[in-house]
Amino acid sequence: QVQLVESGGGLVQPGGSLRLSCAASGFTFSNTGMSWYRQAPGKERELVATITSAGSSSNYADSVKGRFTISRDNAKNTVYLQMNSLKPEDTAVYYCFIPSLWYWGQGTQVTVSS
Repeated sequence: QVQLVESGGGLVQPGGSLRLSCAASGFTFSNTGMSWYRQAPGKERELVATITSAGSSSNYADSVKGRFTISRDNAKNTVYLQMNSLKPEDTAVYYCFIPSLWYWGQGTQVTVSS
């Protein structure tokens, strides 16, 4: 059974940092590309970052380039999203996603506010 469990969200001040984790199980993680999406209140869900199965390539939304870094540890079946220089507009629920299986995690709330 496929499972994605996100963690690491919370309340942070503008300019701060957070690292999100997504622990995966129930499929061959090391063969699977992964993505992070986010959805702010009243807005559509948007792609934040994606990473290939080996972690050799990644892509980012223009709005987070240079501030966010997606990475993975295939030995731990975990994908990460390091978020630096956070802005109030980064406030959203962040979701881990498996594109090849069209499977979503439950999401973790990130709130950037002073």
